[in-house]
Amino acid sequence: MKSQQKGIHIFDARFGKIAALKKDGVIKAKSIRYARSERFQKPVPIERSTSDILYPDKTPVCPQKLSPLVEKMIGRTPVEEFEAEEATQYLSITRPENITENENLPVLVWIHGGSHEIGCGDLTTADPTEWVKEQHIIVVTVSYRLGLFGFLGGDEKRPANLGLFDMIEALKWIKANIADFGGDPENITLLGQSSGGDAIAHLMISEGVDDLFKRVIIQSAPLGLRHKRKKMSAEFLKKTEEIKDETDVLKMMDEYDKFVPSFMKFGLKAAMPFGTQYGFPPLCTEEESVEKWQENAKKYDVLIGLNNDETAFYLKTSDALNKYFGKGLGLKIMDKTVEKTTEFIYGAPARKFAEDYAKAGGNVYLFRIHSQLKENPIGAPHCIDLPLIFGNEAAWKSSEMLKNIPWERIHENGKKLRALWAEFARTGKISDQSERPEILKIQKIHF
Repeated sequence: MKSQQKGIHIFDARFGKIAALKKDGVIKAKSIRYARSERFQKPVPIERSTSDILYPDKTPVCPQKLSPLVEKMIGRTPVEEFEAEEATQYLSITRPENITENENLPVLVWIHGGSHEIGCGDLTTADPTEWVKEQHIIVVTVSYRLGLFGFLGGDEKRPANLGLFDMIEALKWIKANIADFGGDPENITLLGQSSGGDAIAHLMISEGVDDLFKRVIIQSAPLGLRHKRKKMSAEFLKKTEEIKDETDVLKMMDEYDKFVPSFMKFGLKAAMPFGTQYGFPPLCTEEESVEKWQENAKKYDVLIGLNNDETAFYLKTSDALNKYFGKGLGLKIMDKTVEKTTEFIYGAPARKFAEDYAKAGGNVYLFRIHSQLKENPIGAPHCIDLPLIFGNEAAWKSSEMLKNIPWERIHENGKKLRALWAEFARTGKISDQSERPEILKIQKIHF
């Protein structure tokens, strides 16, 4: 590895010479293409480059529509810094600036959330700089195809699970190349939140992933919505047939809303119309899934959990609902609805997953994040774990979700949480002696 002028670092890797940014105590190799794809085709891995690999001026992102709720609760998306691209197979690597020559750092691979239809690996709200410096680890952030391009399929022309196939190619790239960046290819942990956690749970039972990772951290995975999605997906696929060949991807994004399955017809799962699809490669059938997780229980260490008030992110932030349920008896009804829906979508499925896994001999921890702030009316909602894990106060300054929470509290609890998650990534264990943040309840599941 050779350093060039200040601010630039060149990795002389087997994959090629990769230019990286050196800033704030870390080195970041941005937007490395790990595969390519044609529309609705499986990804093809990239071969070694004979020319220098330079990071693009704008961050590639899968075509998508902005979510008004995400813009309000998390913060504005800097669209001017992104460029829409269908074949969004890119990853970025963040490692400490100073490591010893033969050091093998634990590697965490971030699989972002966003209902399988929005987001990318390189959002500022998930910039791992603070975590990398504090814990002396490597974090790889992965972008993959979303929505119509990655998580809706079911026939020969439009295969299902292309987003999962992208992730598998990314993991193969990481396994083969991460040693050139100071990472340990034998100690790779997958970390995912929301739909990213759902994807990781299903990567655990996918074909073609043997020896690609050792541990998983699954945060706020909506596993309660994974059941009996086949009819909904088939109807959605059929409805979108008329826009599948649209060449203007932004027009395609504008139009697909009218084809989204009816919430009334399909229930809560229609709130996440895109998703992993059982019965299509690389997955087994839904009926086989629990048995597959149990078969693999001794392969992967698992840390799984949720936030105490997940659905408050959607329910308590609705102006329409708050008009009727914002105070008095209405607020009590709202609180009960948040409690019940959080348990149905996130809580009960996480506990069942952990208990089944432990029963099969797996090493598994179950956690729950609480708020404990009376002046914070939405409690610990969906996505509250993101500023805790990634920090980066500047990126969260416009977040409605954090407006009643002092950043010092986020930082204090987040630093302890980051230390615990890094301990798990290093060892597969969390010691009883390790300091816990006051917002966290965590237990090892025994059977």
